[in-house]
Amino acid sequence: MKKIKEGIKEVFESKNFKRFFYILGSLIILLCVFLAGISVGFHKANFGKAWGDNYERNFGMMRGGMMRDFGGPQGNFPNAHGAVGKIIKIELPTIIVQDRDNTEKVILIKDDTKIEQMRTELKQTDLKIDDFIVTIGSPNDKGQVEAKLIRIMPSPELLNNDLNNNE
Repeated sequence: MKKIKEGIKEVFESKNFKRFFYILGSLIILLCVFLAGISVGFHKANFGKAWGDNYERNFGMMRGGMMRDFGGPQGNFPNAHGAVGKIIKIELPTIIVQDRDNTEKVILIKDDTKIEQMRTELKQTDLKIDDFIVTIGSPNDKGQVEAKLIRIMPSPELLNNDLNNNE
């Protein structure tokens, strides 16, 4: 029995055993990172598919086919977690925003959505067409962004004009 204990102790203290566990731990970490990447990619692709499948319902008609490239750093998928752009249509509880990459996003305003301008909290009814907004939220299965926060910002054109006038 003593020989067995010494043999086991010798195996656990060997360099090869330690190397094996370092390699095994590294492989487990790499596998976790890989699985996280797959999960994020699947979530983004699922939103892109839902957005395309519900385009006609959200906007009333198809335009130019869905095989076009949406452009931008996201590749072929729109940003699933928000929008930055101008309000082009209001039908509460949804608004349509023309995003920076010229895609139209349907933003769903829920009861717990915070709407702010500077430090002032606003209501849904305070939103107006042509307001420039930044929206943060979560995608739903209808291709809409369920807004958590909507912040009304100064229009980029207005900011550019102010900067040019001050020079």
